[in-house]
Amino acid sequence: RDFNERCAQCSEVNWGLTDGGRFYCRSCHNVTERTREVVNTDFITNSRVQTISKGARKQENNDGVCEWYICEGFQLVLKKQAEALEALGVCPQMKDEILCNFWRCYLQKSKQAYCKRPAGETVKALSACESSTDVDSDPERPSVLHLLSLSESEGDLQTDCSFASSVSKVSESTSVYSGSVDGSLYLMKNQKEQLRMTMPMTLSFCYMALLWLREPITLSELLRFVVEGHIPYLNVFQHFPEKMKLCGLDLRIFCVESWPVYEEVFNKMHELAAFLGLPRFPDITDSCFLHPDVLCMKYLMEANLPDELHNWTCRVVKKIGIGEVDFLTLMPGNKSTRKVKYDVLAAAVIVVVLKLLFLLDDRYEWLLSEFAEERNKNNTEGGPYFEFKKWYEVVKQSLDVEQKKLDEERAKYLWRCEKPLFYSVKNKSKVLKRRQMVVNLQNQFGKLSGSVQRAEKPNPSSFQLRWSEENTDGSCFHGHSLKGVLQEKCGLLTAMNPDYWLCTVKLCNEKLCGHLAHYREVEFPQSYHFVLGLFSFLLRIQPSYIHDEVCMVEHKLFNKKLYKKLKYNTVLRK
Repeated sequence: RDFNERCAQCSEVNWGLTDGGRFYCRSCHNVTERTREVVNTDFITNSRVQTISKGARKQENNDGVCEWYICEGFQLVLKKQAEALEALGVCPQMKDEILCNFWRCYLQKSKQAYCKRPAGETVKALSACESSTDVDSDPERPSVLHLLSLSESEGDLQTDCSFASSVSKVSESTSVYSGSVDGSLYLMKNQKEQLRMTMPMTLSFCYMALLWLREPITLSELLRFVVEGHIPYLNVFQHFPEKMKLCGLDLRIFCVESWPVYEEVFNKMHELAAFLGLPRFPDITDSCFLHPDVLCMKYLMEANLPDELHNWTCRVVKKIGIGEVDFLTLMPGNKSTRKVKYDVLAAAVIVVVLKLLFLLDDRYEWLLSEFAEERNKNNTEGGPYFEFKKWYEVVKQSLDVEQKKLDEERAKYLWRCEKPLFYSVKNKSKVLKRRQMVVNLQNQFGKLSGSVQRAEKPNPSSFQLRWSEENTDGSCFHGHSLKGVLQEKCGLLTAMNPDYWLCTVKLCNEKLCGHLAHYREVEFPQSYHFVLGLFSFLLRIQPSYIHDEVCMVEHKLFNKKLYKKLKYNTVLRK
């Protein structure tokens, strides 16, 4: 009551106290550095508790194992992922402020913490919240949920809400096949109105925090860093403390045996932002890394395309208005705005520009290559003319090598973790013996075959394909000229190619079929398919998703012509 300063984040005056004595805002869950020591507690007798209290956790058993909850495990995963991103150069504010506040808000919205539960809920849900003034006074009362703070390596992220755990009969009957207190009930819960936490959602949390801070990491890069092992995700439960026993149904929740999928993480992030009721995200301006003009430059460099193409991508972005702040900035819960995939959108703009200049119909681009090859033979001044055919051969060779390397790494990946897993206590000894036997056999066969130990994973990089202009073999096309495909008209450079073919005349309903257009390789030219395959490798997504964005960009670019054509066809039918 004595602390009347306004919250720096939401400007509200609604403070509570954590166990550490720090003030936190009940409106936005922002925790300040201000602390308060309570010397005399007589004045709070017979009054409602306003502070966050630590309950009496169940004592450790003889094996040193403590009871723990599923949300504690997910919080530990988020903490490890945030630390990994911080090690990659992300702003420290992401873990201690943004991600931590998002997580607190999720716990409150999902009624797992920072909430007031109605009395009378059954113990079956393991979520009975009591409103007594003294949680520690009754030894038979449910203990308080303990969480490891995202901002502290040790200690608890405190909560207003107590969770049932010490009711022995219920706890034992519901957690026979689970190391956690609520593992079995967690999978049984029907949470249609709430977002149930999953491992892919941890990446959605991270991406949402990165997007809020406008960090220079796209979703495709985030997922690639996960696959390369720079961000904990696969077998992340190996980092759980020894006292958090993981077995049985817990493995169905935390054990991941598949690569994260772009669409799933992306859609869950938008659902999560709407569920949390977040306000409009910080504006994506032309100086941000996620702006199409900036991302187009990055992907042009990685795809080994001429720098002059950037002028054309900027013209397309400006003409169709996809570089506007309102189009790019995320507004959670606004169903009228389209969900922007920044990396896929930039790749689609490049594909559209290549179609504008080279047509990509398996004929026109090769004719232009022959013309550029002849000009390069006689060209003694300026940079060489860009040859699409030569670019195709150089990039395809490098792409095949990198794709083969990626396929081999995925095929050799060991999904089983070093830490043995067991689904029941009875099988624990058998699993440990079998695991030790496997390790011994692997070491023996390794010595006999003379197999080389796996090299350490390379340092993370934003670029997968690198091209140096210093190479004398002509494999870098960044400085090549587009004069062979351009002509000056009315003081402006325009494409010599007057034609353009659309991927589709009419877009599908994305909500019904999941795609704006259907992509079948046999129905499109090989040059177009190769370009899609190139960006599909760079972004690690299916070519069909890039094709969808290409169709969207085309319909924005040729909207007036398409409208006139559709209107003309309608008149003819009548």
